[in-house]
Amino acid sequence: MVGSHKTLSEKEVRNWIDENVEFSEYQNKKVLLIIPDTTRTAPLPLLFGALAEKMLPLTSQLDVMVALGTHAPMKENSIKEMIGIDKNCSIEGIETVRVFNHEWDNPNALMEIGKLSISDVESISNGLLSEEVSVQINNKIKDYDILLVVGPVFPHEVVGFSGGNKYYFPGIAGPDLLNFFHWLGAIITNVGIIGVKQTPVRDVVNKAAEMIPNTKRCLAFVVSPNASLYGLHYGTPEEAWDGASTLSGEIHIMRKPKPFHTVLSCAPLMYDELWVAGKCMYKLEPVVADGGELIIYAPHMNEISVMHGKYIQEIGYHVRDYFTEQWDQFKHIPRGVLAHSTHVRGTGTFINGVEKPRVKVTLATAVPPEICESINLGYRDPATINIEEYADREEEGILLVRKAGEHLYRLENE
Repeated sequence: MVGSHKTLSEKEVRNWIDENVEFSEYQNKKVLLIIPDTTRTAPLPLLFGALAEKMLPLTSQLDVMVALGTHAPMKENSIKEMIGIDKNCSIEGIETVRVFNHEWDNPNALMEIGKLSISDVESISNGLLSEEVSVQINNKIKDYDILLVVGPVFPHEVVGFSGGNKYYFPGIAGPDLLNFFHWLGAIITNVGIIGVKQTPVRDVVNKAAEMIPNTKRCLAFVVSPNASLYGLHYGTPEEAWDGASTLSGEIHIMRKPKPFHTVLSCAPLMYDELWVAGKCMYKLEPVVADGGELIIYAPHMNEISVMHGKYIQEIGYHVRDYFTEQWDQFKHIPRGVLAHSTHVRGTGTFINGVEKPRVKVTLATAVPPEICESINLGYRDPATINIEEYADREEEGILLVRKAGEHLYRLENE
């Protein structure tokens, strides 16, 4: 329970789905469920099971695609386990369900459905960017009548709040649009966009989604750290996201009266590389004091990024202006990687060749100290950290977050 909000029982969730999802429109349709990977907290076995029980007798085909964005692909058995398809699954017809990974980096798996014009981009970005952008999406969507997004909504560093049409872009999108709008979010900055409902990046996502020819539906939900649900919303992606993002703003934003000089941000096991564990910085940057330190504590983590590590090793982690003021040196790097770099490093300045980040970011992980130094982050041996020594010390300016990455922390006056 958060404030006046209570979580729902499994029975209440199933009853809500029965009463609010218009299953009749799926009769004799080919349906693709689009879901998150394991880097998002979600009760997928419950939700997939409740939907599949009703939809399999109706649909002519029901399949699942993992909206990976640029994350690493999952094994087929891991996808099935994630959604509750195992030897104990007794849903009739479940053996007909196929599961797919999105392939963002395979041109043969993508198709162009339109373009954002230069005028579109200039208008949406308020003049920050001026270019034409190809809108590509996984070409498997052409095999289906209805696309049904099933995913959570959280405050998000690039788009404001995740969910809704974001499951198409970047979830099952091509690299051009993905790199474009991640960089747009980086220019605006994490602090300027995270937890804000209407943003230029959300406008980009919605504009691109208008080009999808399929019928689109969405089951958006707001989840607790232990995967219980506070609420569900169903309808078009825009309708479902609107309700869920409002609820997420009430539940997932934690207000603090003053900033902290030290933050211990503990990454859950589902963040097994810094590419996703960066959320432990994104969601807490607003409450770190100027000159303070944020420690990402993740003894289990030994990777920077499986998919993008070579680029990060090349450029390191820097504030936004480090790149914008030296654009010719970095313009060959995918802009999604540059955006990630700036989000982890946080805000700061780059003046006369001198970079001054606002916050010190330290990794207490299995990433070796020499790697941390090479990518411009601090190092701390995780064995030297006793989590409990950071507990209950907020009055001293020390904040402990035991499961970081999904709740946004903001100051009360911002």
